[in-house]
Amino acid sequence: MDNINEVYSLERLKAMYRYLSTRGDCYYIKYKNRLVGDITLHNGEISIVVCKEYQNRHIGRRCVENLLLLAKEKGLTDVHATIYSFNEQSRKMFMRLGFRQVSEEEYVYTIK
Repeated sequence: MDNINEVYSLERLKAMYRYLSTRGDCYYIKYKNRLVGDITLHNGEISIVVCKEYQNRHIGRRCVENLLLLAKEKGLTDVHATIYSFNEQSRKMFMRLGFRQVSEEEYVYTIK
């Protein structure tokens, strides 16, 4: 996440998940009984992280699809995602799911 290749400290992880879980819907992503990432819906914004070694398996895509269903259940009309410019892989995934780019790093999905 944030283009760093080091493991987060336990303190940083606890603070991050405490913040996310008290302000939105935060879920751990498990794949074959391994924790491989997390996904959050907070104030109409989706954030997702999948460990590098588990990317390109459509795990993130399935999780975002499910979070879009949750957003619809919550009555949201659109969902936003901030995708850093260096993250081409994530940008492509969100675009394939129907998000449209509205600024350099902002993408929007209109819920139908």
